[in-house]
Amino acid sequence: MQEQFLNIYGDEKSEPVVFFAPGRVNLIGEHTDYNGGYVFPCALNFGTYLLIRKNSEKLMRFATTNFSYKAEVPLSDLSVKHGSEWVNYPLGVINQFIKRGFEVSGFDMLFSGDIPNGAGLSSSASIEIVTAVALDDLLETKLKRVELVKIGRAAENEFVGMNCGIMDQFVIGMGKQGTALALNCRTLDYQYVPANLGEYSIVIANTNKRRELAASKYNERVKECESALESLRQVKQMDNLSAMNLREFNQFLYLISDDVIRRRARHVISENARVVQAVDALLNTDLVKLGQLMNQSHISLKDDYEVTGFELDTIVNEAWQIEGVLGARMTGAGFGGCSVNIVHRNKIEYFVSRVGDNYTKLTGLVADFYVATVGNGAGKL
Repeated sequence: MQEQFLNIYGDEKSEPVVFFAPGRVNLIGEHTDYNGGYVFPCALNFGTYLLIRKNSEKLMRFATTNFSYKAEVPLSDLSVKHGSEWVNYPLGVINQFIKRGFEVSGFDMLFSGDIPNGAGLSSSASIEIVTAVALDDLLETKLKRVELVKIGRAAENEFVGMNCGIMDQFVIGMGKQGTALALNCRTLDYQYVPANLGEYSIVIANTNKRRELAASKYNERVKECESALESLRQVKQMDNLSAMNLREFNQFLYLISDDVIRRRARHVISENARVVQAVDALLNTDLVKLGQLMNQSHISLKDDYEVTGFELDTIVNEAWQIEGVLGARMTGAGFGGCSVNIVHRNKIEYFVSRVGDNYTKLTGLVADFYVATVGNGAGKL
């Protein structure tokens, strides 16, 4: 990567500095983060590398080993969006630093990621956080890590136009090796929970179904949840759906006349409860319970939130048939991407072979599988 950087930007006196931000997988708690609820993700050992060096030309230069698109942006044009290109993620972060009153100089940047693009393992948030951590270091802004996390989310909300919650940026910025992170997305209170899986491992299955609908449908779900919240506020003053428990929801669901909106709310509120139970299950190393909750989560995402799709349902269904699989569910925004599975280590080879073969027969697509290692959050290398 160093050689590629010098080939693109030239061999100047100063060496580029290297930063890294991981991808993430969410064990349970899908579509609860932007509803102020609980999530339970962990950082992965693969992610996004950034080589970065100051230049004297008042230009932000962007390149990546993953795509052909490059950009040279004058400091006066940093607020201009580049269509739907990947450079909007670092540009959005740079704009957040400017909004906070920091003066930015020109930088040469080369990104390189080994997160599968469009897989739902948060390559976009990884780019945002590696950029934020690098700028904080090189501009000596001395921002707290939680503030960098907020900058990453704001970049995606305000510049990219994706109404995501804070989960992805938070665990990528704050992750800790060997632990899952239990996060309250409303208060940002969090707890590290040892990922003691004993004889089991986390296996990620990538459907290789690109998530073409994810952005538009994601924003649609946000609006549907806002509609449900408005109806339920007739009986309870609250800022988000996760402030209501399942017992209350069942009592007041008559206030939501639209069945679709009712099901969206039911998923969020029931999923929030499942996360709390899942945290307790992992703390008590009750892996069977954790797996059951993951299975219930997928069913809710399929039937009530309708964000799974044929490919995800197929790969999860196939996983459920394998002895030694405690739990399987979609992870990420949905409409393609990945499933997360808790698989006995002695069964991983069989799991990959059997699920992979059956998935290809049923969908015509070839899945990829990764045995996940729970890694640290973003930092300087």
